[in-house]
Amino acid sequence: MARSKKQPLRKCVITQEMKPKKELIRVVRNKEGEVFVDQSGKQNGRGAYVSKSLEVIDQAEQKQALSRHLNTKVDASVYEDLRKAVEGNS
Repeated sequence: MARSKKQPLRKCVITQEMKPKKELIRVVRNKEGEVFVDQSGKQNGRGAYVSKSLEVIDQAEQKQALSRHLNTKVDASVYEDLRKAVEGNS
C-alpha cells in the first residue's frame, strides 16, 4: 500500500479550524511592511491563513483580524484580492 503524502495543515485565523494548506489562502506581510495575497504560499514574511469563503473574508474585514495577526494595517484592497481569489477558485 502506497502511503499518501501527509498534507500540511494550517489554521484559519478566523474560524480557528485546521485545514489542508490547499483549502486556505495565505496573506503575507513582508519585511518592507507590504501586505498581499500570496497565491503560491511560498513568499517570505509573516503569513496568516484564511478559509476560501467569502463569509470568512467578510468576517476578517469586519473584525480586522488580519491586521491583528500581521501586526500592521491591512488595506481594503487586500480583502478585495482575497475575494477575487475565492471567486476565481470556486
